[in-house]
Amino acid sequence: MKYRRLDPDGDMTIGHGDADYLKDSPECVAQAVVTRLRLLREEWFLDLTEGTPYVPAVLGKHTKDSYDFAIRRRILETEGVTEITEYESIFDGETRGLTVNVRISTIYGPAKVQEVF
Repeated sequence: MKYRRLDPDGDMTIGHGDADYLKDSPECVAQAVVTRLRLLREEWFLDLTEGTPYVPAVLGKHTKDSYDFAIRRRILETEGVTEITEYESIFDGETRGLTVNVRISTIYGPAKVQEVF
């Protein structure tokens, strides 16, 4: 498995040859999970069915059950993920932010993902 590395701002790294890629590692699978979670459904013009269904599953009132299901499903469908070993979602009503902390088992070993929406 090979995935382009993201910099701290979430942009793809370029210009550093092989150093721009993650290969066959838990970090590589974690990067794939983050990238898939950040892709909104209908955002990619080549496949409008691809992406995380933030509307209506995540955004809106009383959606905890649906967003946990949608996010877990998206993670489990990521290449290289074998299982979710820990999952926690925290909604902050003040900032209206959602933080997801996940530990996953991958074909290369364990990895941790934290994503803030």
